[in-house]
Amino acid sequence: MTSEHTTPDPTVTDRAGAPVGTQQAPPRRSQRVVVLALALVAVLAVGFGLGATLGLPSSGDNLSVPAADSVDVGFAQDMTVHHQQGVQMATVAYTGAVDPYVRSLAFDIMTSQLAQVGQMQGWLSLWGRPLAPSGAYMTWMSDAGGHHGAASSSSGAGAATMPGMASAAEISQLRAATGPELDTLFLQLMLRHHQGGAEMLSHAADRAVEPVVRNLAKQAAATQQAESTYLSDLLTQRGATPLPLGN
Repeated sequence: MTSEHTTPDPTVTDRAGAPVGTQQAPPRRSQRVVVLALALVAVLAVGFGLGATLGLPSSGDNLSVPAADSVDVGFAQDMTVHHQQGVQMATVAYTGAVDPYVRSLAFDIMTSQLAQVGQMQGWLSLWGRPLAPSGAYMTWMSDAGGHHGAASSSSGAGAATMPGMASAAEISQLRAATGPELDTLFLQLMLRHHQGGAEMLSHAADRAVEPVVRNLAKQAAATQQAESTYLSDLLTQRGATPLPLGN
Protein backbone atom coordinates (compact mmCIF):
# COMPACT_ATOMS: atom_id res chain seq x y z
CA MET A 1 0.00 0.00 0.00
CA THR A 2 1.40 3.39 -0.91
CA SER A 3 2.04 6.25 1.47
CA GLU A 4 -1.01 8.14 0.25
CA HIS A 5 -3.17 5.61 2.10
CA THR A 6 -1.04 4.87 5.16
CA THR A 7 -2.19 8.02 6.99
CA PRO A 8 -5.96 8.26 6.72
CA ASP A 9 -7.62 11.63 6.31
CA PRO A 10 -10.07 11.87 9.27
CA THR A 11 -12.37 14.09 7.21
CA VAL A 12 -12.92 11.33 4.63
CA THR A 13 -14.76 8.30 5.95
CA ASP A 14 -16.28 5.20 4.51
CA ARG A 15 -20.01 4.58 4.53
CA ALA A 16 -19.77 3.09 8.03
CA GLY A 17 -18.09 6.26 9.34
CA ALA A 18 -14.54 4.91 9.72
CA PRO A 19 -11.59 6.93 8.33
CA VAL A 20 -10.56 5.76 4.88
CA GLY A 21 -7.30 3.82 4.90
CA THR A 22 -7.66 2.04 8.28
CA GLN A 23 -8.93 -1.32 7.04
CA GLN A 24 -7.00 -4.55 7.60
CA ALA A 25 -4.90 -6.13 4.85
CA PRO A 26 -7.10 -7.51 2.05
CA PRO A 27 -7.30 -11.12 0.91
CA ARG A 28 -4.99 -12.17 -1.89
CA ARG A 29 -6.03 -11.40 -5.45
CA SER A 30 -6.54 -15.09 -6.25
CA GLN A 31 -9.05 -15.31 -3.40
CA ARG A 32 -10.88 -12.25 -4.67
CA VAL A 33 -11.14 -13.77 -8.14
CA VAL A 34 -12.73 -16.94 -6.76
CA VAL A 35 -15.19 -14.95 -4.65
CA LEU A 36 -15.94 -12.78 -7.66
CA ALA A 37 -16.75 -15.67 -9.98
CA LEU A 38 -19.09 -17.30 -7.49
CA ALA A 39 -20.78 -14.04 -6.59
CA LEU A 40 -21.41 -12.96 -10.18
CA VAL A 41 -23.05 -16.24 -11.14
CA ALA A 42 -25.26 -16.26 -8.05
CA VAL A 43 -26.23 -12.58 -8.26
CA LEU A 44 -27.17 -12.71 -11.94
CA ALA A 45 -29.25 -15.86 -11.44
CA VAL A 46 -31.12 -14.41 -8.47
CA GLY A 47 -31.74 -11.15 -10.28
CA PHE A 48 -33.07 -12.93 -13.36
CA GLY A 49 -35.37 -15.05 -11.21
CA LEU A 50 -36.74 -11.98 -9.46
CA GLY A 51 -37.27 -10.17 -12.74
CA ALA A 52 -39.13 -13.12 -14.25
CA THR A 53 -41.43 -13.64 -11.26
CA LEU A 54 -42.03 -10.33 -9.47
CA GLY A 55 -45.12 -8.58 -10.74
CA LEU A 56 -46.56 -11.67 -12.42
CA PRO A 57 -50.35 -11.55 -12.65
CA SER A 58 -52.44 -13.85 -10.52
CA SER A 59 -54.02 -16.92 -12.06
CA GLY A 60 -56.60 -16.00 -14.68
CA ASP A 61 -55.28 -12.49 -15.29
CA ASN A 62 -53.70 -11.36 -18.53
CA LEU A 63 -50.00 -10.56 -18.51
CA SER A 64 -49.37 -6.89 -19.20
CA VAL A 65 -46.80 -6.65 -21.98
CA PRO A 66 -45.34 -3.18 -22.62
CA ALA A 67 -45.07 -2.06 -26.23
CA ALA A 68 -41.75 -2.53 -27.98
CA ASP A 69 -41.20 1.24 -28.09
CA SER A 70 -42.35 1.85 -24.50
CA VAL A 71 -40.33 3.47 -21.73
CA ASP A 72 -40.39 0.15 -19.85
CA VAL A 73 -38.82 -1.90 -22.64
CA GLY A 74 -36.41 0.81 -23.82
CA PHE A 75 -35.19 1.47 -20.29
CA ALA A 76 -34.66 -2.23 -19.56
CA GLN A 77 -32.68 -2.71 -22.77
CA ASP A 78 -30.55 0.44 -22.57
CA MET A 79 -29.92 0.32 -18.83
CA THR A 80 -28.80 -3.29 -19.20
CA VAL A 81 -26.06 -2.10 -21.56
CA HIS A 82 -25.19 0.84 -19.28
CA HIS A 83 -25.03 -1.39 -16.20
CA GLN A 84 -22.99 -4.06 -17.99
CA GLN A 85 -20.20 -1.57 -18.53
CA GLY A 86 -20.46 -0.50 -14.90
CA VAL A 87 -20.08 -4.14 -13.86
CA GLN A 88 -17.11 -4.50 -16.22
CA MET A 89 -15.29 -1.53 -14.72
CA ALA A 90 -16.13 -2.53 -11.15
CA THR A 91 -14.80 -6.04 -11.82
CA VAL A 92 -11.45 -4.60 -12.89
CA ALA A 93 -11.31 -2.47 -9.74
CA TYR A 94 -12.36 -5.27 -7.42
CA THR A 95 -9.60 -7.57 -8.65
CA GLY A 96 -6.88 -4.96 -9.07
CA ALA A 97 -7.37 -1.92 -6.84
CA VAL A 98 -4.91 -1.37 -3.99
CA ASP A 99 -7.18 0.64 -1.69
CA PRO A 100 -9.50 -1.71 0.25
CA TYR A 101 -12.23 0.93 0.29
CA VAL A 102 -12.12 1.20 -3.48
CA ARG A 103 -12.38 -2.59 -3.73
CA SER A 104 -15.31 -2.65 -1.31
CA LEU A 105 -17.15 0.01 -3.27
CA ALA A 106 -16.38 -1.79 -6.54
CA PHE A 107 -17.83 -5.03 -5.14
CA ASP A 108 -21.01 -3.23 -4.06
CA ILE A 109 -21.45 -1.63 -7.49
CA MET A 110 -20.64 -4.85 -9.31
CA THR A 111 -23.12 -6.99 -7.41
CA SER A 112 -25.97 -4.47 -7.20
CA GLN A 113 -25.84 -3.57 -10.88
CA LEU A 114 -25.50 -7.19 -11.95
CA ALA A 115 -28.58 -8.10 -9.89
CA GLN A 116 -30.48 -5.29 -11.62
CA VAL A 117 -29.30 -6.52 -15.02
CA GLY A 118 -30.71 -9.92 -14.11
CA GLN A 119 -34.04 -8.36 -13.18
CA MET A 120 -34.27 -6.34 -16.38
CA GLN A 121 -33.35 -9.33 -18.50
CA GLY A 122 -36.01 -11.31 -16.65
CA TRP A 123 -38.66 -8.71 -17.52
CA LEU A 124 -37.66 -8.65 -21.16
CA SER A 125 -37.79 -12.43 -21.36
CA LEU A 126 -41.20 -12.44 -19.70
CA TRP A 127 -42.48 -9.81 -22.13
CA GLY A 128 -41.05 -11.60 -25.17
CA ARG A 129 -38.93 -8.58 -26.05
CA PRO A 130 -35.30 -8.57 -27.30
CA LEU A 131 -32.74 -8.58 -24.49
CA ALA A 132 -30.61 -5.95 -26.21
CA PRO A 133 -31.49 -2.67 -27.93
CA SER A 134 -31.31 -2.35 -31.70
CA GLY A 135 -30.39 0.89 -33.40
CA ALA A 136 -29.96 4.12 -31.45
CA TYR A 137 -30.11 4.34 -27.68
CA MET A 138 -32.58 6.40 -25.64
CA THR A 139 -35.31 6.67 -28.29
CA TRP A 140 -37.74 5.97 -25.43
CA MET A 141 -36.72 9.35 -24.00
CA SER A 142 -37.63 11.32 -27.13
CA ASP A 143 -40.06 13.49 -25.19
CA ALA A 144 -37.51 14.39 -22.51
CA GLY A 145 -36.30 17.52 -24.26
CA GLY A 146 -32.90 16.19 -25.27
CA HIS A 147 -30.16 14.25 -23.53
CA HIS A 148 -26.67 14.90 -22.25
CA GLY A 149 -23.73 14.46 -24.58
CA ALA A 150 -22.77 15.43 -28.10
CA ALA A 151 -24.27 12.29 -29.62
CA SER A 152 -27.75 12.95 -28.22
CA SER A 153 -30.81 14.23 -30.00
CA SER A 154 -34.18 15.69 -28.96
CA SER A 155 -35.81 14.77 -32.27
CA GLY A 156 -36.62 11.19 -31.28
CA ALA A 157 -33.68 9.79 -33.25
CA GLY A 158 -31.99 8.69 -30.04
CA ALA A 159 -28.26 8.66 -29.33
CA ALA A 160 -25.30 6.73 -30.69
CA THR A 161 -23.72 6.60 -27.22
CA MET A 162 -25.36 6.82 -23.81
CA PRO A 163 -24.14 9.52 -21.41
CA GLY A 164 -21.35 8.56 -19.05
CA MET A 165 -20.20 5.53 -21.03
CA ALA A 166 -16.44 4.96 -21.16
CA SER A 167 -14.80 4.63 -24.55
CA ALA A 168 -12.99 1.48 -25.64
CA ALA A 169 -9.71 3.33 -25.14
CA GLU A 170 -10.66 4.28 -21.58
CA ILE A 171 -11.60 0.69 -20.75
CA SER A 172 -8.25 -0.46 -22.12
CA GLN A 173 -6.50 2.20 -20.06
CA LEU A 174 -8.32 1.03 -16.92
CA ARG A 175 -7.37 -2.60 -17.56
CA ALA A 176 -3.71 -1.65 -18.08
CA ALA A 177 -3.52 0.58 -15.00
CA THR A 178 -2.03 -0.63 -11.71
CA GLY A 179 -1.69 0.65 -8.17
CA PRO A 180 -3.08 4.04 -7.18
CA GLU A 181 -3.45 4.96 -10.87
CA LEU A 182 -6.04 2.18 -11.28
CA ASP A 183 -7.90 3.30 -8.15
CA THR A 184 -8.15 6.91 -9.28
CA LEU A 185 -9.10 6.14 -12.87
CA PHE A 186 -11.83 3.77 -11.72
CA LEU A 187 -13.25 6.41 -9.38
CA GLN A 188 -13.27 8.98 -12.18
CA LEU A 189 -14.84 6.66 -14.78
CA MET A 190 -17.45 5.29 -12.37
CA LEU A 191 -18.48 8.73 -11.11
CA ARG A 192 -19.02 9.89 -14.69
CA HIS A 193 -20.84 6.63 -15.45
CA HIS A 194 -23.27 7.16 -12.55
CA GLN A 195 -23.81 10.80 -13.50
CA GLY A 196 -24.52 9.82 -17.10
CA GLY A 197 -27.16 7.27 -16.14
CA ALA A 198 -29.04 9.60 -13.78
CA GLU A 199 -31.30 11.11 -16.44
CA MET A 200 -32.37 7.71 -17.75
CA LEU A 201 -33.15 6.48 -14.23
CA SER A 202 -35.17 9.61 -13.48
CA HIS A 203 -37.13 9.36 -16.72
CA ALA A 204 -38.00 5.70 -16.11
CA ALA A 205 -38.93 6.36 -12.49
CA ASP A 206 -41.40 9.03 -13.62
CA ARG A 207 -42.79 7.56 -16.85
CA ALA A 208 -42.54 3.78 -16.88
CA VAL A 209 -45.93 2.04 -16.76
CA GLU A 210 -44.96 -1.11 -14.86
CA PRO A 211 -44.58 -0.55 -11.08
CA VAL A 212 -41.58 -2.92 -10.89
CA VAL A 213 -39.75 -0.84 -13.50
CA ARG A 214 -40.48 2.43 -11.71
CA ASN A 215 -39.39 0.95 -8.39
CA LEU A 216 -36.09 -0.38 -9.73
CA ALA A 217 -35.32 2.96 -11.39
CA LYS A 218 -36.04 4.85 -8.15
CA GLN A 219 -33.94 2.49 -6.04
CA ALA A 220 -31.05 2.55 -8.51
CA ALA A 221 -31.14 6.36 -8.66
CA ALA A 222 -30.98 6.66 -4.86
CA THR A 223 -28.16 4.11 -4.59
CA GLN A 224 -26.11 5.72 -7.34
CA GLN A 225 -26.55 9.19 -5.85
CA ALA A 226 -25.11 7.97 -2.55
CA GLU A 227 -22.30 6.16 -4.36
CA SER A 228 -21.55 9.29 -6.40
CA THR A 229 -21.06 11.28 -3.21
CA TYR A 230 -18.67 8.64 -1.90
CA LEU A 231 -16.81 8.46 -5.22
CA SER A 232 -16.38 12.24 -5.11
CA ASP A 233 -15.05 12.08 -1.55
CA LEU A 234 -12.48 9.46 -2.49
CA LEU A 235 -11.37 11.51 -5.49
CA THR A 236 -10.99 14.60 -3.29
CA GLN A 237 -8.80 12.63 -0.89
CA ARG A 238 -6.51 11.77 -3.79
CA GLY A 239 -6.38 15.33 -5.09
CA ALA A 240 -8.04 14.16 -8.31
CA THR A 241 -10.86 15.85 -10.22
CA PRO A 242 -13.97 14.32 -11.82
CA LEU A 243 -14.08 13.76 -15.56
CA PRO A 244 -16.41 16.01 -17.59
CA LEU A 245 -19.69 14.32 -18.46
CA GLY A 246 -19.82 15.51 -22.05
CA ASN A 247 -18.29 13.27 -24.72
